[in-house]
Amino acid sequence: MATPEEELAKAKAEYEKAKAQAKARYDKTKARHETAARKYDTRRKVILGGALIELAERDAQARTMMNGIIQRLSRDQDKKAFEGWEKPSASDVDNQDGRSPYV
Repeated sequence: MATPEEELAKAKAEYEKAKAQAKARYDKTKARHETAARKYDTRRKVILGGALIELAERDAQARTMMNGIIQRLSRDQDKKAFEGWEKPSASDVDNQDGRSPYV
């Protein structure tokens, strides 16, 4: 027969093990949700960025706004991503009738 101290030690060990397993499940679930949230955020940024670039290709005001944003980027590696960005002037975009040739 186990002594009361041995029973308490065994119960405490089982409790600690269950607690550690529950924390591991919690941490795994939290990490999965955080990863999904980051992926969703990245997807929104890619979609929005693509839409803005497409708009800037068709609209002189949007192009001016995009060029301003690009010039204000603080990190060189971010600016480098736009090195090939076309910056046509408004006269390249607008026809005599005021419509964009890209529409």
